[in-house]
Amino acid sequence: MDYNRRVRQAALAVMVLFGGTQAGCAQPIPQSAGPTTQQETQGADAANAASVTVAAQPADAASTAAPSQATVLTPDEAQQSAAGNVAELQQMLRGSELNELRTTYNGSYGASLLFHGKEMTYYVTLFQNKMFWRVIKTSDETRAEAIYRDFAAKSQQLADVEIRRIRLEAQKAFTQRMIALTQDHANRLQADLTIARQQQALVMDQQKQTRDQANALQAQKTAAQGQLRDVQRQVRELQRQVEGGLPTQ
Repeated sequence: MDYNRRVRQAALAVMVLFGGTQAGCAQPIPQSAGPTTQQETQGADAANAASVTVAAQPADAASTAAPSQATVLTPDEAQQSAAGNVAELQQMLRGSELNELRTTYNGSYGASLLFHGKEMTYYVTLFQNKMFWRVIKTSDETRAEAIYRDFAAKSQQLADVEIRRIRLEAQKAFTQRMIALTQDHANRLQADLTIARQQQALVMDQQKQTRDQANALQAQKTAAQGQLRDVQRQVRELQRQVEGGLPTQ
């Protein structure tokens, strides 16, 4: 009876061990809670160091830049990425062993294809504001080119909203500047019109004064002419009186 109980306990232990092994395989590698080896610890440290400098993924990246077949990581690439490709690439960029083969810019986003000739290795990067977002390391030239094209397309897709915002801001600034220029022109025209009206009123007042002066002078002229005729008649009468009784020729 004790023997049967021990057999059942051993079988249960095997089942529990097997189930725990399967559950452990289903866990993501970076989130394992158990003891880690030195290599895993170094990989985690490199990944943590890289997370300080990697640009954050935009909120709409999941909807606008879904992974394509070209960027689905192979097991080796996934292991390398977990070990810190970003940190490795940043370290290599401090030297002069990398060659920049291709680079695409779209707004603040971009993609680059870098080549490490010494190891015949390619680094394909997706970045924003010159901060690495994703780094894929591979020795397959064809795959590197495919991933680069995919990252370049993603950068263009991600930058569409940013480029639209830049253009709209420029259009808004241009419209505001045109409004200011047009308003200034309107203000100048209004000032000219005000001056013209003031000048017209001044001229009309001067015209009235001139007409009044002319009418007064006309009246004075008429009175003077009448006075002249009276004096002339008086002169003729006096002349007759003076010459009265004298023989005529």
